[in-house]
Amino acid sequence: MSAVNIQEIRIGDGAANLTLIAGPCVAESLDLCRHIASQVAAIATRVGMNYLFKASFDKANRTSGGSFRGSGMEEGLAVLAAIKAEFGMPVVTDIHESWQAKPAAEVVDVLQIPAFLCRQTDLLHAAGETGRCVNIKKGQFLAPKDMKNVLAKVLETGNTNVMLTERGVSFGYNTLVVDMAGLPVLRSFGHPVCFDATHSAQQPGAAGTSTGGNREAIPYLARAASAVGIDALFMEVHPDPERGLSDAATMWPLDRLEALLRQVVAIDRVIRPGT
Repeated sequence: MSAVNIQEIRIGDGAANLTLIAGPCVAESLDLCRHIASQVAAIATRVGMNYLFKASFDKANRTSGGSFRGSGMEEGLAVLAAIKAEFGMPVVTDIHESWQAKPAAEVVDVLQIPAFLCRQTDLLHAAGETGRCVNIKKGQFLAPKDMKNVLAKVLETGNTNVMLTERGVSFGYNTLVVDMAGLPVLRSFGHPVCFDATHSAQQPGAAGTSTGGNREAIPYLARAASAVGIDALFMEVHPDPERGLSDAATMWPLDRLEALLRQVVAIDRVIRPGT
């Protein structure tokens, strides 16, 4: 498997530790992001994980047009730049339109392609052409094998710094399920694989004007994915999830994060090559 190099962090074969990608769903404020980044960084160090901070500057695919989307690209990227400068950690954000790739890449280390947009050729090309690591979330409407064509679109740009993320598949109305057997299929394409434990617990549109979810399913999914074998774990976390401005139903409570990660890391160390 190829490796994704993000500054001093190596995701994939050769990585000594599982990587954590975590932060709030949206960059609600600099103070919130600073609090989460500092707390999660300390937890990641204690449990032995690499850490990348994640927050979105815009959530363009909210269930309702009246939902909070974020503070905008300029302010959102400024928050991410501040986190990167203060804590010295790589940062991740998603982009929704091809023109956003270049300015976002001037700040962040990883450009994330939302699941709903994973087949948008222009978006994938624009992200790949920045030379930054590209994390592609598998669409809820795709089989794992279908991601080979999605991956190829980024590779066409000459950028091989790509990671694939599983986040569940649609199963009837307002329901997602995770096919753990799909993780080895994604891995067979030769690139690192991430599991998104929090979005996989969503119930899209189930709350009427917002997405619902089953937060208590998250530990089961995270532990199962670790047992199958992953390179990175993605989680949206918040000190008070119920008051979060986006994905409130499935953000994981910050005060419960360390206990869960210790379980995930313990499982990972049993099956990780070379350990």
